[in-house]
Amino acid sequence: MTLLEVRNLSAGYGKVRALFDCSFGIDDKEFVVLLGVNGAGKTTLLRALSGTIRSSGEIAYMGSDLQGMPPERRLQRGIAQIPQGRGTFTEFTVDENLTLGATIVSDRRQVRLDKERWYERFPRLRERRSQLAGKLSGGEQQMLAVARALMSRPKLLLCDEPSLGLAPVITREIFAIFKELRDIDGMTLLVVEQNADLSLKFADRAYVIEAGHIVAGGSASAILADEHIQKSYLGD
Repeated sequence: MTLLEVRNLSAGYGKVRALFDCSFGIDDKEFVVLLGVNGAGKTTLLRALSGTIRSSGEIAYMGSDLQGMPPERRLQRGIAQIPQGRGTFTEFTVDENLTLGATIVSDRRQVRLDKERWYERFPRLRERRSQLAGKLSGGEQQMLAVARALMSRPKLLLCDEPSLGLAPVITREIFAIFKELRDIDGMTLLVVEQNADLSLKFADRAYVIEAGHIVAGGSASAILADEHIQKSYLGD
């Protein structure tokens, strides 16, 4: 079943357009990566989906068009975004960050249960629950950013450049967590990445964006094996 269907999506900043008539789909419980070099339009596309910038075109999510819907309503509908650079609240503790991630959940008992659930999945965060987020390592901050987004109980998780500034071994761990979220929790993921070789080994499907246009799409294995795509669009 298609969870997200995007048709002719265009967006930009002021008079400068960064996306041009992008069309693609994501199935329910699918792990999709969006690949492209710096400046290709990857972050702009995520921002258009989460509603933090204005866009035109159709964004059909669970059968309803999201255009005109503010970001907070999209979050309530189950779309959570992890921004580039992780965006943790460094002056708050790990536990306080998780609480902040659950602002749309009114049931306090549910918040406590969700915290325990994600502490089970991220044991390093449990060990550091009273520590300031700014004192965590880069990998731990990325795990916290993921866990905080999960506290809003999303159905679709958008993540922007999770490998940024991380060692390859930590990046692999983060992508393994994403795969678990799909396999165990039935979550749908759209992850923006530059590290094509690694991300394609974990994802189900991929799209490639260049200069604001979707130029290729297919199974992750097919994209990984396509030398033309690698050389022409991904800088390999």
